[in-house]
Amino acid sequence: MNQESTRSQKGKPSFSAEDFAKALAEHDYAFSLGQVVSGRIGAYTNDGVYVDIGAKSPGFLPKREAAVAFVEDLEELLPLDEEREFLIIREQDAEGQVTLSIRQLELKQIWDKLANKQKENQSVDLYVTGVNKGGVTVDINGLRGFIPRSHLLEKNNPASLVGKNLTANILELDRDRNKLVFSQRHLAQSSRIGEIKVGQLLEGTVVSIKPFGVFVDVDGMTALLHINQVSKNYVKSLDDLFSLRQPIKAVVIDIDETKGRVSLSTKLLENHPGEIIENFNEVMDNAEARHNKISQTLPS
Repeated sequence: MNQESTRSQKGKPSFSAEDFAKALAEHDYAFSLGQVVSGRIGAYTNDGVYVDIGAKSPGFLPKREAAVAFVEDLEELLPLDEEREFLIIREQDAEGQVTLSIRQLELKQIWDKLANKQKENQSVDLYVTGVNKGGVTVDINGLRGFIPRSHLLEKNNPASLVGKNLTANILELDRDRNKLVFSQRHLAQSSRIGEIKVGQLLEGTVVSIKPFGVFVDVDGMTALLHINQVSKNYVKSLDDLFSLRQPIKAVVIDIDETKGRVSLSTKLLENHPGEIIENFNEVMDNAEARHNKISQTLPS
């Protein structure tokens, strides 16, 4: 390197603070609404926290957006210099500052987790917070949900469930409407279905009579006895043959675990067509013996 070149480099001005600020201003950070960014806790105010996200202006995290639950002490929850992820909930203002949220990021993660549990038909743990005419309200990780009375195992005294933890399946999930509905009954149904087999004789109680069939409760599981499976002869009216809370024994002929459906048959217990219509009680009294007699011919 010659002397002239050396003198030229020595005379070249350094990169000033003004040049650095100008470079930052010209840089496009492309922060946008809904983007997840990493940041470091910088400074506290009465209303929130300033967060260094690598932009020309720090992002701002309002206190109400610091967590799903109520926050009393921001410094305890978010220690100085702690690094974590934030969701941008408001785009840059005139000074280039974005508004951040941990709460909405956590809520998004909770909704995603619940959606996956619904897809996989997995149960969830709930805390009962209140009771109303239609059922009970529940809390799950800060989200508010509901269990209709018809989907509770304790239907007669739902008020006794307040303050207790329950396990249930997700019946309905609508993120846009902030709606979560759960079912204990469906969970019991799923658990019970896994314990039974096609060809098995079950004993239950009639809980509903419809024109197309009879619904039977079997230890918390609801099964359907279709009108075509009642007798080998034509059944004119189910109301003439069945009554609510009536004990009944029937054979499992189909199980659909995906839809949570169990189909029953009583006509398989008949010794001759129409017997169950003629003498229902006798068929029920001898159901076990009749089942044993035909068990070798039943599908397994």
